[in-house]
Amino acid sequence: MLYDVYGPVFTIYMGPRRVVVICGYDALKEAFIDQGDDFVSRGRVPVFERVFRNSGVSMSNNERWKQLRRFTIMTLKNLGMGKRLLEDKITEEAKCMVDFFRNTNEQFCEPSIGLYPAAVNVIYSITCGERFDYEDEKLHILLKALSDGFITVSSIWGQLYDIFPWIMYYLPGPHNRMFKIFLDFEDLLLEQVKLHQKTLDSSSARDFIDCYLIRKEQEKHKPSSEFSINDLVPTLMDIIFGGLETVPMIMTHGILYLLKHPDVQKNVHEEIDREIGQHCNPSYEDRNKMPYTNAVIHEILRIADIFPMGINHAVVSNTQFRGYTIPKGTDVMYLLSTVLKDRKYFKDPDSFNPERFLDENGAFKTNNASVPFSLGKRNCLGEGLARMEIFIFLTTILQNFILKSAVDPKDIDLTPQEIGIESVAPIYKLSFVPRQGKQD
Repeated sequence: MLYDVYGPVFTIYMGPRRVVVICGYDALKEAFIDQGDDFVSRGRVPVFERVFRNSGVSMSNNERWKQLRRFTIMTLKNLGMGKRLLEDKITEEAKCMVDFFRNTNEQFCEPSIGLYPAAVNVIYSITCGERFDYEDEKLHILLKALSDGFITVSSIWGQLYDIFPWIMYYLPGPHNRMFKIFLDFEDLLLEQVKLHQKTLDSSSARDFIDCYLIRKEQEKHKPSSEFSINDLVPTLMDIIFGGLETVPMIMTHGILYLLKHPDVQKNVHEEIDREIGQHCNPSYEDRNKMPYTNAVIHEILRIADIFPMGINHAVVSNTQFRGYTIPKGTDVMYLLSTVLKDRKYFKDPDSFNPERFLDENGAFKTNNASVPFSLGKRNCLGEGLARMEIFIFLTTILQNFILKSAVDPKDIDLTPQEIGIESVAPIYKLSFVPRQGKQD
């Protein structure tokens, strides 16, 4: 690995484009926290530039980014992120997911068939005020298409497009279908926006789209306003893609590790029975009295490493960093994988070991390098929502089921399907076996 040869800061070329690469927790913290204002710009990511057209929260810069990010964080909080209102919504969705898995009647199935609809329903209800039935054929067509799109982004085709966009733009290949998928989804969201415009009540916002439209109307005479329909749809895509892909992908990785390590699953079952019981719905506050389960989730978040390469940043001016001068506008790639597997902070980082997040007394302990959602001013704005969903979804599943692998645990292959911008979990099947006392 180049990190081992050249250290935590080095330069590579993606075609003719110079990119500074930052590795390891110490260097990343120094860049994104200690010198955060210098590294706050969004760098070039040609795949996402074509999808988002430099609009929305994730791919915009300067005043547009500041206004949209501030508004998005505030609105998500007002809609319940981190509050009991949203927790109740996640809990109800978790119960629907459990009912769906129970109806598989212990037949072996892919976990994605229940995890993705649950995650979609949480984020779609927040943004668009709707949810889907788990058996909705249109939902599964949409999920399959988006899944294919995300896999292509992380495949060699997506990587080639990021390196040679001026060539790949004109060449045939799977990458063109990927862009069509995202464009179709954009059209779907635009239809939602038009429907909301027709039924909008400015005195009573139903969801994120309403909140945005109300803010847009309030600032229509303000020249400096960045609120437009052109930015609303990409912002919706930012939020929905984050909720749609992050939570179920982490859960899919995590369940596979629990199948590989049945002793860990057994320990979580015992802690759930001891601290929650089998008849109370898990709540997010329960994590404070469940150190082992909390440690397991933190270890899943670490080892799943679903975004090994964060989305490129760029320096806003000529920047001095660790003895180097980085010219203004230079792209900065950070390898989050080297942070989550930094040997300075994690002993034997390639092993699955929840105990690394427990002290000698069995209490949960934090680790500064445990930053699966990145850090700094451009960290994942949905981190709080994702952590709440993962805890409630996973504890609700394990409260109700024993997870049984279709193959012997020792034969389970943990190798991802694709590793690029995203680490795509392998395809596998399991059986959801109702636990004693939870069959009803």
